[in-house]
Order: sequence, then C-alpha cells, then structure tokens
Amino acid sequence: MGHLMSTDTLHAAAVPSAPAPESGPARAKTHVSGAAVARYVVLVILALICLTPLYLFLTESLKSQAELAANPIGLPREWRWSNFAEAWTTGRIGSGLLNSLIIVTGTVLLVVVVSSLAAYAMARLQVAGSSGVFVYLLVAASLPIQLFLVPLFYLMAQVHLYDTHLGLILIHAAVFSPFATLLLRSFMIDIPKDFEEAARIDGANELTVFARILLPMAWPGVMTVALTVALQSYNEFLLAVTFIQSDEFLPVSSAMFNFKQGFTQDYSLISAAGVIMAAPMIIGFLLMQRKFMDGLTSSGLGGN
Repeated sequence: MGHLMSTDTLHAAAVPSAPAPESGPARAKTHVSGAAVARYVVLVILALICLTPLYLFLTESLKSQAELAANPIGLPREWRWSNFAEAWTTGRIGSGLLNSLIIVTGTVLLVVVVSSLAAYAMARLQVAGSSGVFVYLLVAASLPIQLFLVPLFYLMAQVHLYDTHLGLILIHAAVFSPFATLLLRSFMIDIPKDFEEAARIDGANELTVFARILLPMAWPGVMTVALTVALQSYNEFLLAVTFIQSDEFLPVSSAMFNFKQGFTQDYSLISAAGVIMAAPMIIGFLLMQRKFMDGLTSSGLGGN
C-alpha cells in the first residue's frame, strides 16, 4: 500500500496544476490600462489636429515666397527670420499691438467692474425684476452685433466717439458684458453666504461685503471673465474695422487686414504678421490656462 501511495503522490505531483483564474483587481487593472491607452491615443490625435495648422503657419512665415511655392509643407531650407522684421515694419504691427493693448485693457477693466457688480446684485440681492434682467441678458448675449451697427455708427458720430479708442472700448464692453455677467452670477451663486452674513453682523455695508468678502472668493471666475473678454476683444474685427478708420488708432486685427490687402501675393510676410499677431494671446492663454479651467469648472454653468 505504501508503494501505491507513493506512486499516486508522484503522479499527482507530475501533473501540472491548472492556472488560477485571474483575480478581479488584476482584470480591472488591465481594463483601466486599456482605457487609459485609448484615452491618450485620442488626446494625441486631437493635439495633432490642433498643432498641425500652427506648424504650417510658423513654417510658412520662415520661408521665401519661392520656397513656399516649391515646399509648402516641409521645414524651411533657409530660416528667414527677417520676414518678421519686415512684416513688423511694413504692416505697422507694432502700433497695432499697442492700440490693441489699450483697447483690450480698457475693455477688460470696464467689463470686470460692470459684470461683477451686476452679478453680485443678481446673485445676492433681492432686486425686483431680476428674473427679467436674466432673460434680457440671455437675449442680449445671443443677438448678432450686425443688427446694431447702423444705430451705433450714428450714435458714436453724434457723441464724437467715432474713430476713437474710447468709443470702441465702450462698444466692446456693451457687447461682452452680458455673457460675463451670466458667468460671474453662476459662479457667485455657489459661494457660501456664511462669511457675508458675519460681515453684515459686524456692520459692513453691501459694497464692503462685495469688495472684501465676495470678490476675493470669486477671483477665479473674475480671471476667467478677464481672459475670455481679452481674447474676444483682441480678435474682434468687425467692430474695429467699422468704428476705427485712422491708421494711428487701428488695432492689430485691422492692421493685419490692411497689410494682407497690400501683400496679397507675399504669403510668407502675411504668415509672419499673423504669427506676431497670434503670439501674445497664445502666450497669455498658456500662462493662465489653469486659472481659466479652474474658473470654468467652479462657475456652476451646468447646474444654474
């Protein structure tokens, strides 16, 4: 019997055991890894779609006209950095950037002040007819500006603000304030009221509560509004070309248009001027993109 038992034991040891079934966490880990890979593949594809036009735009600006016609996609054989200097001088890009800086700064400051005060009143104060104001802002934000070009033209001419920076700043502020107010209102609604009530108990008035309590807490939303308005004001073309005619007051978008009209065949210089025009906003957005995304995420646009 001992002999049989030892034989059976050896036979059982010789037979390989079946692999244990994969545990649940391991399967989940494999599944998560596959999903992560697919997600990264999609993100890489989207990044290539976004970066390819920028690559073509930049390489075109560094080629000669002849090389651009012969080699429109590849890297430049000779890197012509002089295209930027020529575009800067010939297209008056420097003065255009300065004018755009004045217009964008004035617009952002005016929109932030107006929209933050209006959003505070709609979110915190019991204002009569606030629901009607909310509907009005929605309608105003959705109407195309082309409907108001003719009356605005006559109005700016009558008040002697046509062909001035101040006139264009006021128009930009009126156009961009409704959306900015709705965005800030959505952000302020989600801020707890405990600090405001404590400040009122200590004797603070509404302006103090707004400036010292609510505004610092709503700062990410304010930065989001400032960046959004700056991008819109900087890239706006229709109002600029309608209400600014003097060359010394032209923003960079109008200066770029005039330069393109005069150099319709020299696409290298046009691309160089376009790169100069786009660079400030690209750099600004890259520096502030985290605050921009945090402000949009915290604004409560999906639920309010």
